[in-house]
Amino acid sequence: MPVGRDLDSWYAENIKDGCYCPRFVSDQHWQEKLLGLSKVLNSLPDADFAASAQAKELATQVAACLGHEFSLHPEMLKGHDFYRFRWSIVRNDKEVAWVGFLASSTSPRQKSQANTIHVNITGTACTFAEPVWPSRMVELIEETNAKITRCDLALDFFDGISGGLQRVKADYEAGAMKVRGNQPKCNMLGVWLDSGGHSRSFYIGSKEAGKQTNIYEKGHQLFGPQDTSAWQRIELRYGNKLRELSPDMLRRPTDFFAGASDWHEKLLKEHGDLAPAPSPALVKPRRALETVRAEVSRNIRWLLNTAAPSVALAFHHLGDEFLEIVTGKSAPGRLQSFAHSEVQNAYASAFSRLSSGSRAGGGAVPAFAP
Repeated sequence: MPVGRDLDSWYAENIKDGCYCPRFVSDQHWQEKLLGLSKVLNSLPDADFAASAQAKELATQVAACLGHEFSLHPEMLKGHDFYRFRWSIVRNDKEVAWVGFLASSTSPRQKSQANTIHVNITGTACTFAEPVWPSRMVELIEETNAKITRCDLALDFFDGISGGLQRVKADYEAGAMKVRGNQPKCNMLGVWLDSGGHSRSFYIGSKEAGKQTNIYEKGHQLFGPQDTSAWQRIELRYGNKLRELSPDMLRRPTDFFAGASDWHEKLLKEHGDLAPAPSPALVKPRRALETVRAEVSRNIRWLLNTAAPSVALAFHHLGDEFLEIVTGKSAPGRLQSFAHSEVQNAYASAFSRLSSGSRAGGGAVPAFAP
């Protein structure tokens, strides 16, 4: 406002309807400004197509593919794997899958990631999903023109591989795992002894090549290394670094497993007393049962070996106050993804097994599933 001018007259000339409108700005100028602003606003995407809305819709569809026990967490959460945000898919209020969107930084490496929406489904979700989930997921992948970046195919031997991990090592040394005459890389982890061992893993191939197999003692991983579980797993991990992963991997997992090498095909035939293309439904009851029993067994073992003296002391001296302490508590974190009935059914058998020192498993055929 010019110095010395009458304040009332200046307001009368420049303020109209509460807005500052100096006389030297023409009506045409304002019309051009409004037209430009209108174009910008019209070019913005509809809210339904925003990244968060798209990711939420996709997460809802993924949960539906997995089955009625899975649902979408109501709140958007901080992202994983360099994604800024995620929608969480839960079972019994425990995350078992997630859908990430937007990049967590503006670095050049993440520019391409910022334009993607990522779905990550854990092994727990695959284990407890409805048997038809792979076919549902294939339909969703093809409908959305999505790309698979990693797919793990697991062949479970609940009673162990014939010859065990030492046989696997011997097969590698004999060249049985060669592919087109080339010997893949290998790596060994865990405790390897001539007379036995535990918690062992034998890796062949590499992540960089997009095909790696981990043959390991799954029972020791889940039940604990002190357990006598014979459960062993061959887990074939495909990545998209040097290859394109087809949705058919979910339709025909046995074909892709057998196609990894002659050794993979041999193990599939040797321990696969099933039809050439077994249904994933065959593996779900046993794998789910053993998974719950493993976590329950760990909890009971901790109770027996660590907490029992303190619990006994509190029970002896507190009386009714002891009930107040233990009543209304939620399940330990490792058990929260399981239904109450699943834990209840596994608890008695797991306690009896640990108390008697009997061997885990027994009697079930090997089974295959994605």
